[in-house]
Amino acid sequence: MAGCETLGAMSKPSIDIGQFSQEERLELIEELWESLGEEEREALPLTGEQQDELDRRLDSLEKEGPVGLQPEEVRARLRRPAS
Repeated sequence: MAGCETLGAMSKPSIDIGQFSQEERLELIEELWESLGEEEREALPLTGEQQDELDRRLDSLEKEGPVGLQPEEVRARLRRPAS
């Protein structure tokens, strides 16, 4: 990767992130995320705000049940002629 240098004996890359465009930096983030295994991603801790939001959504689901349309209903509505 352009702009990479190695540091020390472990060949740890040092990247000048500022040389990349926004799109390139977003692609790099995506590549880094995808490089984590599923177990690694699932083991990442949630912030307090994320845990609160998850709890709120689960409470809502328990109270109201699933909200929304089944995929079959969405397809049927899309196939109907416009009024």
